[in-house]
Amino acid sequence: MRGQSVICGLMLGASVMAPAADEVSEKLQWLLPRLNIPEVESVEDPTEQAVRLLNYYKNRTSVTPPVSTEWSTDMLSDKDLNYANDALKHIFVGQPAYDSYFCGDDINWASRPVPDNEWVWQLNRMYFWNAMGRVYAATRDEKYADEWTRQLVHWVNNNPRDEEHAYAWRSIEAGKRGQSWSSLYFQFIQSPHFDEETLVCFLSSLHDHADFLMKKYRAGSNWALMEAEGLAFIAILFPEFKRAEQWRAEAIRRFNQEIEGQVYPDGHQRELAMGYHVGSINWFFRTWRLAKRNGLEDEFSTSYMNRIERMCEVPMKLCLPDGTNAQFGDAWAGTPGQYAGRFKEWSQMFGRADFLYMATAGKEGRAPDKTAFALPDSGLYSMRSGWDSDALGLVLKCGPDGGSHCQRDNGTFTLAAGGRTLMPDSGSYMYNSDKEGRAWFRQTKVHQTLTLNGQNIDYAPKLLKWEPGEGQDILVVENKSYPNLTHRRAVIFVDKRYFVIVDEAIGPATGNVEIHFQLAPGGAVFDTAGLSVNSDFKDGWNVLVKAHPQKGLVLAEEEGQVSFVYARKEKRPAFCYRLKKEDDRSVRLVTLVVPYENEEPEVSVRRLDVSAAGNGELMLELNEGGKTKNVGLRL
Repeated sequence: MRGQSVICGLMLGASVMAPAADEVSEKLQWLLPRLNIPEVESVEDPTEQAVRLLNYYKNRTSVTPPVSTEWSTDMLSDKDLNYANDALKHIFVGQPAYDSYFCGDDINWASRPVPDNEWVWQLNRMYFWNAMGRVYAATRDEKYADEWTRQLVHWVNNNPRDEEHAYAWRSIEAGKRGQSWSSLYFQFIQSPHFDEETLVCFLSSLHDHADFLMKKYRAGSNWALMEAEGLAFIAILFPEFKRAEQWRAEAIRRFNQEIEGQVYPDGHQRELAMGYHVGSINWFFRTWRLAKRNGLEDEFSTSYMNRIERMCEVPMKLCLPDGTNAQFGDAWAGTPGQYAGRFKEWSQMFGRADFLYMATAGKEGRAPDKTAFALPDSGLYSMRSGWDSDALGLVLKCGPDGGSHCQRDNGTFTLAAGGRTLMPDSGSYMYNSDKEGRAWFRQTKVHQTLTLNGQNIDYAPKLLKWEPGEGQDILVVENKSYPNLTHRRAVIFVDKRYFVIVDEAIGPATGNVEIHFQLAPGGAVFDTAGLSVNSDFKDGWNVLVKAHPQKGLVLAEEEGQVSFVYARKEKRPAFCYRLKKEDDRSVRLVTLVVPYENEEPEVSVRRLDVSAAGNGELMLELNEGGKTKNVGLRL
């Protein structure tokens, strides 16, 4: 075995392997005082210590692994196989949106094939190692274990925890490695290639990771959860470390604190981006599950799992009818039905028939008993016509400041119908901040909301009315967007078929009031005189956006972009309705948003009263194909 020969070589004075042997021997002597393993402590010979240490870990049964190590080839995805086979050749995935990259025969863990730090940071999360572990568990092909152990030792020896290697030692990457390495151990430990050298490097680095994570705590963010998860996995799965109990207590203390501080009572994680929300469910739950498997679940608070259950309800309540995300903040749309597997797990975990319905696209379980949901703490609201994937659905955001993954977009919404997202949120493109990159996507004016003179808004949300009903749903929110101007937005879902949006700019500020709208990529038909725009898909569903005319109101085309995948963007139709606000009187704009299939509908709206904007009352007449209907608001 490679490791045994190295250590034995040192003891016997073999010169060829002496440099590596010195390094392993130093690690072993540093490591042993930090472990509590009597059968190793009872001998003094370093070679025998290493042999006994390896024998102990290959045979121990006192710890239950986080997941089953039994895999079959039919459980492997093409991505697993591609990542694993590329990794054999040192072709690694960093940020998955970019191509994999050859990092050298002598691996350069600081490789930067693209000018995006996310690539090198995520390289050091080793997604490809997870794939190698799964492929090895399914095939028992030793080439994967051989290469993994070599890469592990290489990384540990070439990435000390210092300033020069800061690219590898952000606390988020350390936390992810603590979790994933602890799991990979169970997939590779029985391989003959998992030798003394591998074990000593592995355990030494795990201790280094835990020591580092004890000193790092990014409270209030998803980083805190990954830090705590890595610390907890090391502590629970390697209780032989003398500090393991202290590490575990601190990790679980953080989880108990974070689930109360980071998760609103309505269930949404405070950063208000769906990807981070679902990730947070995983980070909160995986450690609890691991603790339960090892008889430690009582160390979590009594309300812990109740809060996770509410978190699991959020994707059900807020995802679009086809299961994709509204791209609020740093979120990406994803794919239809993307959470089916998670809903299946959650249905079993909590005995929820509605989760089972979501997991099976309605084939099993029971549909949720509502079609409209309010998450008032988070400021997120949804309305839909039904629970089939082709239903109409609108999700609106008017919430608090969620931090760096949130955007100044209160009032914005995403609309879908017929399995097509007709008015998607802009997204975030990529995690840099230059003018053409992330910064452009974070501007208020590229979201479906109101601006004054095109300036970014503040976070100051308030829910004024939430009245879902059989015939229509009514939502009224407002946001004090500027020091002297509040944006009030009312959305009426008429007959569960189309929407009336009433926007009011309330306050003494003057300037250009603009209501911005964006469509999905594709063609659009602009009728400037008629104040209308409609998408122009040749089949399936389209949407008509049409404003009620008033003096001074103009329709103006704007720059439109959208990003559905990290680091990729595309153009799309965008426009605004602009009205000059010349004095301290409030102004009101009324817009129809009408999804339709086949023929464009004949629909219009007019006011039936002369009430002043901002007074909380409004009566409108809707005319659809010659048939009229009155709808009103009263706050």
